[in-house]
Amino acid sequence: MATFLYKLGRLAFRRRHFVALIWVALLTLAGVGAASAPAAGNTSFSIPGTEAQKAFDLLEQRFPGMSADGATARVVFKAPSGGKMTGADNRATVEKTVKELASGSEVASVADPYTGHAVSKNGTIAYASVKYKVSGMELEDSTRDALKEAAQDARDAGLTVEVGGDALSATPETGSSEIIGIAIAAVVLVITFGSLLAAGLPLLTAIIGVGIGVSSITALASTLDLGSTTSTLATMIGLAVGIDYALFIVSRYRAELAEGREREEAAGRAVGTAGSAVVFAGLTVVIALVGLSVVNIPMLTKMGVAAAGTVAIAVLIALTMIPALLGYAGRKIKPAGEKSKLLGGGRTPKKPARPNMGTRWASFVVRRPVAVLLLGVLGLGAAALPATSLELGLPDDGSQPVSTTQRRAYDLLSEGFGPGFNGPLMVVVDAKDSADPKAAFTEVGDEIKGLKDVVTVTPAAPNKAGDTATITVVPDSKPSSATTEDLVHAIRGKGADIAAKTDSQVLVTGSTAMNIDVSQKLNDALLPYLALVVGLAFLLLIVVFRSVLVPLKAALGFLLSVLAALGAVVAVFQWGWLSGLIGVEETGPVMSMMPIFMVGVVFGLAMDYEVFLVTRMREAYVHGEKPSQAVVTGFRHGARVVTAAAVIMIAVFSGFIGSSESMVKMIGFGLAIAVFFDAFIVRMAVVPAVLALLGKRAWWLPKWLDRALPNVDVEGEGLRTHAGAGEEKELVRV
Repeated sequence: MATFLYKLGRLAFRRRHFVALIWVALLTLAGVGAASAPAAGNTSFSIPGTEAQKAFDLLEQRFPGMSADGATARVVFKAPSGGKMTGADNRATVEKTVKELASGSEVASVADPYTGHAVSKNGTIAYASVKYKVSGMELEDSTRDALKEAAQDARDAGLTVEVGGDALSATPETGSSEIIGIAIAAVVLVITFGSLLAAGLPLLTAIIGVGIGVSSITALASTLDLGSTTSTLATMIGLAVGIDYALFIVSRYRAELAEGREREEAAGRAVGTAGSAVVFAGLTVVIALVGLSVVNIPMLTKMGVAAAGTVAIAVLIALTMIPALLGYAGRKIKPAGEKSKLLGGGRTPKKPARPNMGTRWASFVVRRPVAVLLLGVLGLGAAALPATSLELGLPDDGSQPVSTTQRRAYDLLSEGFGPGFNGPLMVVVDAKDSADPKAAFTEVGDEIKGLKDVVTVTPAAPNKAGDTATITVVPDSKPSSATTEDLVHAIRGKGADIAAKTDSQVLVTGSTAMNIDVSQKLNDALLPYLALVVGLAFLLLIVVFRSVLVPLKAALGFLLSVLAALGAVVAVFQWGWLSGLIGVEETGPVMSMMPIFMVGVVFGLAMDYEVFLVTRMREAYVHGEKPSQAVVTGFRHGARVVTAAAVIMIAVFSGFIGSSESMVKMIGFGLAIAVFFDAFIVRMAVVPAVLALLGKRAWWLPKWLDRALPNVDVEGEGLRTHAGAGEEKELVRV
């Protein structure tokens, strides 16, 4: 592989005009596609195999005009201080609003608050339920505008009016913090390279790669039902890995220049060596992201595949566009150790050069491996302790910022009707095989009334055929609470008994039940997913490092860092520690997809640092150095770059903490803290300590496995043979 990539790097360097033209053309094509495509909406939740989804499918069959998966809106009215919603003027305003809402072409039905018993007991709050014929993602902008205008007209009449539900979904905003993250990345690159031009190359290529990836996602959003969160995730991952991969190749290029090689040769060798590490690091990220499909949740699968595509683009750009841009830069890119004149280059040093910080740190770890290992493991273990209290759920309008109309509507409904009113359960009774469907409907309603945490049970509403009915159950607790989850399980438990008595089937659905089912499905899939991703990456790393213990150590270190990161997420988003610093307005359960998502993304990113750092150690060991000295050599060449890469990733991920969407905010924080733990504690402390303790045993590989594995030549030994360098050291047999 190293020889192939070496040739590719030299070719891109020589044919830089052609390479640059290809990438500019791809960016233009993707941009045109995105500009002409409809905007992405919020992906609908379709969760195959869950009870809630089965109930939705049954409603589509038995209640054809019901639009079970159609968008909904709750327009909540509150009377002025001292007034009542039953007052003549307020009632006239509401009835006018209801009439205005019902005139929309996509509206299926509007429930009048006064005929539907939707006025609070104290008479100060009322709501109108709007049901649409299509899902929230398919609603036309004119329909959303009509909803906003109707609410505004009622406000102008003197009422407080807020709108909840998925018909008026808030568009997530990342704010200026994302730009700040990129600015921090630029500063880190300038410090790392000592050159504005060298620092600009990784930023430029990362932005081009993300531009192509996100534009392609936007262009395909309508066709593939991709939500806005998909492109946000692709931006987050694409920026981080795009900058990092380019950073590693540019850094190796400058190191090759420092050894006196010509620029085209240096570009070829940089792509052949660091590029090999980029390919395998990118493969681990792609495996982790694509592996999310095993969960069988369409939204999560699409997010993972789209982000994986952006990572693949980042790898290709690093291998081709970076050497092309290095060709354009020419002598403006200085060898390693030299700075541009603008940043103080060309001065005569007053003191002899001392070992860099990476060398000094690695030397310390090699001398005190046990102490460093214990301190690192105990520290991560302490950070992971809050994860033992992990509670999972999915965000609802109650987790939205208080500045949004959805959150204010949620709070008004809780004030007027109780917290459970925001998450009613829909019980579907399928009595098609029952001898007495009406008796079955009554039996179900009576059984549910006797359960704890139930406030209201509406009478059964049968379909025209009379063989299926829906019953609405309002819990006493809020939708995301453990008590509501217990109620859902209790109803399903009663349903099993009722089925035996009446030959009918009882299914619980609605957004709250769907969220509970999603959380359970994610929990069930976590271990199989972990085994699949870690197993495949473990095999890949055996091929890269030609060792059994090094990949094993890498996997165990990853588990430590991801558990510590989950502990931090629980402490901030569930317990509320330091939540004000990052704008967490409402604490509650951790998003249910967070653990499995962090396992996927963090594992891929963690293996980036493992590959980039440890390949330099293996390269030194293979070329004759003692194991402990190889660790120091690896840090001398790689620590500065890996540190810069980690700081850049943390800065980019932290930029998304400013998002108005709780899901994006939590992902940004979780990934940023996970990278911090993994890069600075696991890879910079635990890894060298373990390698120092293992010595030669770290690079042990059974002879039969050594013969069976393909030789991918990540160390670039093929380049020595290819270049005909006969003065190189004889390799150590490992």
